[in-house]
Amino acid sequence: MGVSSNESIQLCIFDLRRGQNEGQELDKILFFFPAGFPFSKQLSVIGLSEGLITFTRIFSPEAACEVIEAELHSHVFHEAEPDIWMVMVVEKSNDSEPIWRDDALRKVLKEIHSLFVMFHGSIREMLEKEPSGGLTRRHLYSFIMDYLRDFLAGKKLLLPSFRDCLKERGTVQMLTISREAAIEVQSLARVLESSAGNTLCYSLILFQDLLVSTTLSPVWLTPRALFSGSSSWSYVRKGSTASNAASESNMTHPNSMSESFYGSSDISSGEDDHYHVVRPLQSDKWSKGKDGYLVTDLWGAEVGTWVFATPTVWLQQTGEKMYLCVYQHRSLTLMLMIPVSSVPNGEQGVAEVRQRIIENASLKILKVEEKLSKGWGGENAYHVSGYRYLLVDGDRYVSRASPATKVTTLTKESLLAMNKLRQEVELEKSRAKLDRCNFEKDIEMCVRAKNNAWVISRVTRGKELYMVLEKANETLLYASDAVEKFSDRYAIGVLSLVWSIVYFHAQITILIVKTIFSLNEKVFLKDLEDFGLYFYSFFIWESKILLPKKL
Repeated sequence: MGVSSNESIQLCIFDLRRGQNEGQELDKILFFFPAGFPFSKQLSVIGLSEGLITFTRIFSPEAACEVIEAELHSHVFHEAEPDIWMVMVVEKSNDSEPIWRDDALRKVLKEIHSLFVMFHGSIREMLEKEPSGGLTRRHLYSFIMDYLRDFLAGKKLLLPSFRDCLKERGTVQMLTISREAAIEVQSLARVLESSAGNTLCYSLILFQDLLVSTTLSPVWLTPRALFSGSSSWSYVRKGSTASNAASESNMTHPNSMSESFYGSSDISSGEDDHYHVVRPLQSDKWSKGKDGYLVTDLWGAEVGTWVFATPTVWLQQTGEKMYLCVYQHRSLTLMLMIPVSSVPNGEQGVAEVRQRIIENASLKILKVEEKLSKGWGGENAYHVSGYRYLLVDGDRYVSRASPATKVTTLTKESLLAMNKLRQEVELEKSRAKLDRCNFEKDIEMCVRAKNNAWVISRVTRGKELYMVLEKANETLLYASDAVEKFSDRYAIGVLSLVWSIVYFHAQITILIVKTIFSLNEKVFLKDLEDFGLYFYSFFIWESKILLPKKL
């Protein structure tokens, strides 16, 4: 389901601290889509949004406004940074059932901001460094327009709709692997770390764009920036670019005034060094080098050389700038992050680390890729016959869902019913948050759709399960039993990777303790039982990985 990009949707970013004096109103606008809108209409949309924000703060000063439903439009709000607001205005359809889900649209706004901060840093800090806002507008315009092209289908912008109700943006999808494979993966992770020498190095290992292992805590780096599906590194590596150039003219038709205000999409190519704007989401500018590392000229080149500068990203929590090195071997992807501050020689130091990794880890990489390929079940590896499902742990950004090809077999009635059910769950969660009650209260809903399909939602201890059963028996008891069966058999199995990693670490710990203390086997195993519980709890807390509890 698409909407015309120049009529039915507006997306804007504005700063409430700017443009408060008469004649300076345009200063508050940082981004507006479509950019071809006259400034009077842009100010009208932003003025209305500002008024709604101010009005709702009277009744809820501590909780920011999220959604305003009007007769013809939905207004979705996200306060990305203090006093910097992102607003999406979407025209409602004529369908009897809503095709949009407010939370899904908000997550698009959050994803845009998270991606932007990951590559460019805080918007507020950019404005403080350059108060005129010109450079910030050019960064935002180029970046967001590149981002939106991934939603294009012809002249229509395909925002998340009811057809995406069994997907969750901004979550990590992990690969379930055997214990033997986990041992090999962890061995590779240690080799990567040791190859960096005295230089601190974090790693992420992915197979088929599914996370296998990481030494980087998910809370340090924006999760939705790395693992959001269309905007993940699979987008950079394999994103469709054939239609980008052709569709760019369909996105918007900015006039000369808006071009000078926001900066056209062609300004960022690097001709003006002072206003060089990095555009990392241009997938056609990324390629695989002879050494297996991805290379791009988007970050420019070292002064006086033809050596491309290494891409950099920003950690979310620490604000630390990191070199990003991405290595690929077939379906295996290694993402290495090295603090810029720990590499005194700059590009030369990064090149040395990359070379040492190739020399020391090549055989391990081949072995891990081969082992993971043998255990890979294909795109339908996580399909469960008879079920169309979505498992989510929003606190830890982990999810698993039925393959997209299987979800497309569901009828429109089933998808609309699930979309509506998810909206109800999100409203309940919002009410619980506003009422300051137990946010992790249990919720269970089971609805019979118009086509007699069962649409089910279960929220337990903060974990969420959504399920559609189209070929189920007539009774509610049957549907309830089906959910229990799925939860028992598959919900825990989804997280077997966690158990494999923990088991591996526990085995290493056992060997160390045995060597040091030379304990009697029986006494050792008894003491280890208590120690193992502590170790497991520490590991889960340290890595922020989803606990394998029954949903």
